[in-house]
Amino acid sequence: MHYLRILVILLTLLSSLSAVAGDNSSLLKEKLQEIDRLMESAASRGLMAGSVVVIGDRTNELFCRAYGRMSSASEARPITVDSLFDIASLTKVVATAPVILKLVEEGRISLLDPVSRWFHEFADKGKNNLLILHLLTHTSGLDDFPLSQVNPLRSVLEGAAARKQVNRPGSHFKYADINFILLGELVQRVTGVGLARYAAENIFTPLQMKDTGFKPGVEAAVRCTATLGSDSSPLIGVVQDYSARLLGGVAGHSGLFSTGPDLSRFCRMLLNRGLLDERRVLSERTVELMTVPYFSDDTRILRGLGWDISSPFSSPRGAGFSEVSFGHTGYSGSSLWIDPESGLYVVLVTARLDYKRKKEFNKVRSDLSTIAATLFSGRPEIKEFSSKVE
Repeated sequence: MHYLRILVILLTLLSSLSAVAGDNSSLLKEKLQEIDRLMESAASRGLMAGSVVVIGDRTNELFCRAYGRMSSASEARPITVDSLFDIASLTKVVATAPVILKLVEEGRISLLDPVSRWFHEFADKGKNNLLILHLLTHTSGLDDFPLSQVNPLRSVLEGAAARKQVNRPGSHFKYADINFILLGELVQRVTGVGLARYAAENIFTPLQMKDTGFKPGVEAAVRCTATLGSDSSPLIGVVQDYSARLLGGVAGHSGLFSTGPDLSRFCRMLLNRGLLDERRVLSERTVELMTVPYFSDDTRILRGLGWDISSPFSSPRGAGFSEVSFGHTGYSGSSLWIDPESGLYVVLVTARLDYKRKKEFNKVRSDLSTIAATLFSGRPEIKEFSSKVE
């Protein structure tokens, strides 16, 4: 009789666990369908031709799925999870900012170095109070300007040195590509090998981001989704940003190509404070330096070193990611958002078609993160049932 009672209890427990598993599976399926509907709707409304979405945590990809096609052409091939995307301004935080902080970590530069220390063009131009820190936080007071087609790099350096600063360095946030164009050139001057090679050797290769780099070759170009040029003609395997094209396809502000899974590895490295697969890429201190607020003002703008924490560009945070989360967006339709508190991240890369309906596009970014946070934050039992979906 005693054993019969124990058997009944065990059967009841197993039945309860089975019911929980069923409920979790149903919830997972329902939420995953919400992501499907969101991305398919964005494509049907002409916001994008297609996309790849990756959601994960510190240890795994929890969701990885491709949608739509490589371009708007009727004969375009379907996007796959390993399709290559021009990630535009994600270049700033996936390549340039980590490289600059790596050089700080190595003691080769300081965040408090005057820009004039490394750029003789700035000497005697009244900008001795302009620091590397100000370039990283977009608080330099510099604004963008057209580059010369004849000698674009020279026009960058001489133009930035000569132009009047809109604000005193460190006093106001003004997002401007010129800050990271200068940082990209700084890498060249410090290392002698340039941004593309230094980032590959010190960030991408250690992280096994095998598909991430500047200037895809002919073989890789067939995997590239299309962006739109100024005349709306498709650009495939060529950086969309005009200034980056003038600078030869490698620039600190734009020019990087990557895949959803590669960006996923980068996010997991940051969530693990510089470590991935037992290989240290950045020190814990470096990751902390990059991702805590360095600038704030009374409009609730918070910026890290390259990273957005709270600003008009923070749509990918959605509802549900914490106040310590951070991320960035790219003009081509890319974005990523990372939350150290919940341990979640969301990567979105797209073949964007419409650049005018910004509010609609940003709502897609926001809604995607909201769904991810609702589904996975604080729900380990759901993660258990959500091994990577493709």
